[in-house]
Amino acid sequence: MNQWKIYAILIFVMLIWGFNLPSVKYLVEFVDPITLTAFRILTAAATIFVILAGMKLLRLPRKNEWKFILLGALLNVVGHHYFLSSGLALTSGTNAGLILGTGPMLTAVLVSLILRSYPSKLQWIGVVIGLAGVSATVLVGGETAGMNIGDVFVFLSILVQVLSYIVISKAAGSMDPRLLTAYMFIIGAGVLFIISLIQEPGEIAAFADVPSTFWVAFFFSAVLGTAVGHLLYNYSIGQAGPTKAAIFMNLNTFFSLVGAAVILGEVITTNHLFGLVLIIVGVLFGSGAAEDLLKKRRKRLSL
Repeated sequence: MNQWKIYAILIFVMLIWGFNLPSVKYLVEFVDPITLTAFRILTAAATIFVILAGMKLLRLPRKNEWKFILLGALLNVVGHHYFLSSGLALTSGTNAGLILGTGPMLTAVLVSLILRSYPSKLQWIGVVIGLAGVSATVLVGGETAGMNIGDVFVFLSILVQVLSYIVISKAAGSMDPRLLTAYMFIIGAGVLFIISLIQEPGEIAAFADVPSTFWVAFFFSAVLGTAVGHLLYNYSIGQAGPTKAAIFMNLNTFFSLVGAAVILGEVITTNHLFGLVLIIVGVLFGSGAAEDLLKKRRKRLSL
């Protein structure tokens, strides 16, 4: 697929993920996080299987693919969603946004160490500029609380997610990342459900007392934010690689602020828009899009 189409897909994913963060924060006010996450991921898994059946992409995994499915499920689904939902129940949205914004930096470092795939100088500049934009966006106009266990959980959620991107990138050679996502989600949902029965016994009954707005947010989060979002993002990792794809996570921070304004009634200032400019510049450089434009420009000038 054309690289620019992949970039457009990634921007769309960041938009729905940005709105997903405040949606999950709203949902955990009514149902404890692990029970909520287990049912949200199960709904997402069912949605993905329906989508892939319509695309005629369903097949049973080969023997050598199960290791990627199981490791991806533990990291991308169980680890990431367990720590993220738990962290959102214990920390502020500002702290969570800042910590999640470290994803591109963690990806660039871990990919360099594990896959020996080193970003270019322009991409490193993009990572730094994007991180500066994330910091400016979430820190301006308010104070962050001190580090607490919720912050630690959110950091662990992004760390295990970044590790999962490397697994997905490796698996993309033999298995369509969208199919990989489907199997990871169904296995991950089962593991999370078992954890919820142990950690939050009887919490399933809480679903009976939630307001109607809960179900609107739940299905948005499960179907769009989780199923469609991860389906498209994991596909993009297979096309663009984990480092380039992760750079776009910087946009997630800004979109989550927009989502917080719409869903939770928080205020966006002009200073937040300044942070957005830095984030966009970081994405252009860090994703390699700026380098692509420079190469095309040089090629036209040389003709």
